[in-house]
Amino acid sequence: MKTLITTFLLLSLSVLAGCATHVSPELRPYTAEETRELAMEALNRQGLSFDEYHAKKAELLGQPQKTFGFDQQGEMNAERAVQLHGRAS
Repeated sequence: MKTLITTFLLLSLSVLAGCATHVSPELRPYTAEETRELAMEALNRQGLSFDEYHAKKAELLGQPQKTFGFDQQGEMNAERAVQLHGRAS
């Protein structure tokens, strides 16, 4: 009977001791690549317009901003004929 009580007491003490110790995960700073990846994920979730998204993406990636717009001829038509080497394609 005493061994059962002693075993139960030791088991409960070890469980309580395990719960009482505070084990925190290693706190390390994020690498530059991890920070950039987290920022890109957050950017994807923001629901920005096309222009705003590409402007912020270029800013995050450190690339020059590309301007999107129409050329001098206006909109491109998918049915427009293209001349390649003297023949229609």
